[in-house]
Amino acid sequence: MTIHDTTHITGDPTDPTVASAAAPRRRGGPLPFLRNIWRQLTSMRTALVLLFLLALASLPGALLPQWSLNQSKTANYILDNGWWGRFLNSLGFFDVFASPWYAAIYLLLFTSLVGCLLPRSWEFVGQLRMQPVVVPRNLRRMPLHETLTATGDPDAVADRVLSGLRGWRIARRTEADGVVTISAEKGFLREVGNLVFHLSMLGLLVAIAVGKLVGYEGSIILTAAGGTQTNERTVATAAGSEGSGFCSVDPYSYDNFRPGLLVDGTGMSPFCVQVDSFTATYTDAGQASSFLAQIRYQTDPAADGDTWQSATLEVNDPIRLDGQRLYLLGHGYTPIFEVTYPDGSTQTGMASFQPEDSNFTSQGAVKFLDPPGVTGAELLTKQLAVVGIFAPSAFVHTGVMTSSFPAAEQPAVAVRVFVGDLGMESGATQSIFSIDQDQVDKGLLVQKASENLAPGESLTLDDGTQVTFTGYREWVSLQTSYDPAQTWALVCAALLLIGLMLSLTIKRRRVWFRIRPAAGPSSDGGAGSSTVMSGVEVGGLSRTDQAGYGEEFSSLVALATVESTGSRRSQKE
Repeated sequence: MTIHDTTHITGDPTDPTVASAAAPRRRGGPLPFLRNIWRQLTSMRTALVLLFLLALASLPGALLPQWSLNQSKTANYILDNGWWGRFLNSLGFFDVFASPWYAAIYLLLFTSLVGCLLPRSWEFVGQLRMQPVVVPRNLRRMPLHETLTATGDPDAVADRVLSGLRGWRIARRTEADGVVTISAEKGFLREVGNLVFHLSMLGLLVAIAVGKLVGYEGSIILTAAGGTQTNERTVATAAGSEGSGFCSVDPYSYDNFRPGLLVDGTGMSPFCVQVDSFTATYTDAGQASSFLAQIRYQTDPAADGDTWQSATLEVNDPIRLDGQRLYLLGHGYTPIFEVTYPDGSTQTGMASFQPEDSNFTSQGAVKFLDPPGVTGAELLTKQLAVVGIFAPSAFVHTGVMTSSFPAAEQPAVAVRVFVGDLGMESGATQSIFSIDQDQVDKGLLVQKASENLAPGESLTLDDGTQVTFTGYREWVSLQTSYDPAQTWALVCAALLLIGLMLSLTIKRRRVWFRIRPAAGPSSDGGAGSSTVMSGVEVGGLSRTDQAGYGEEFSSLVALATVESTGSRRSQKE
């Protein structure tokens, strides 16, 4: 016997033909690897993982302050948390929905859903066009199984069964030996609901993406003409007679503006709004009951002229202005100060103070940039800033003024007056709620006095300048939002819930009947009479679990005959 070594190759190893025959061949190149990556990405398991990651990535946007919503609060949060705040800011946790990693998860989820749903939908259409499957050869292997003897020939028994299978997809077949089989299935709405759920989720992602591309949001702080704070103990009326107004002309009109990627600010719908009054209602515990802002607005300032429409604006109850929504976000206090200079001239200034707690203890700064009669280089030594704390219901604890109630029952301010160069001419941005600390550190801005003041009280500087706390007004924060895909997002969200309910409540199930002639006629006890009998075998299968059938399988078995004349055997595995 000769043994051939198939691994041995003779010839010159430098011969390219021999070398190519000896070298292993790479099959498929990178295509199998890419195909496997695509298969993993478009699997339902990957889509669920990405959906969970998207929800997890959205948590910082709900728990942490965001630059797009409140820049001052975000900046203060970063300062209060030191290196940890700076680290989170570098990762984009304060601008979550515009961060690259959030966009990456979003796009991967979108791609996964598209790759998963398209072939699945096509396969489901094919299932709808197909007849129910042929009756299995051995129905005893089904989780639900019954064997009985019924009165009548196979065709008569089959007719009785079919009359009771209304709403089922049915296929009746007759075999060569006279055996009649019935295949029926029901519960396709479960898969329809499942597809509607996932397609609606895909549509919701598209609607959100369109809104981020062509929509925009802008916020503005306006001072109310007058306001009241109501509780069970007192009612106080804010000072002032005229409120501030705002016209949406371009992005620069807003205090904060966040455009979509395709928004350049040229196609914005103009409108004007005027805040007439603001009313806040509180319980004795200091909890807010309602916020109401009485406003006037114009949707077409050029055509409306002096014609204004009145409206009441509440939290979570916006008004619509030519496709835009105007929201009431929050409110706070605006202290008013009057400065009387040594020559007798006066200036009045006010600025919105930023609330620091639920009782509206607020911090801010009122800046006087142009003292009367001062010009040139001397101007940079005579600018004045009143920096301090406003407390609507003031009390002093361990030397620090704070507020015990959000309503203005006993308003007061704790102020420090600075004189010098405020640093506004340098062109650098500066917070409206504070002064530039670098100017103080350099000695260019010097503190001259500090004191606690009630309305009408004043303090006097060394040069005779007098600073008087004359009262306060209230400011409201308004936000305008434009999102043309909002309606589609609402429709997709509603369809998503409907699809989820269908997929959870409807069970997919199948039932098969095999009806064969009995071995011989059966006597009913009468003289010379006999009854035609048929053997019936029934099998049931739930596509989800056995509990999906409930008591329905027993009623399906009963369709074969009203009265069983033979023995019945049940087998459940």
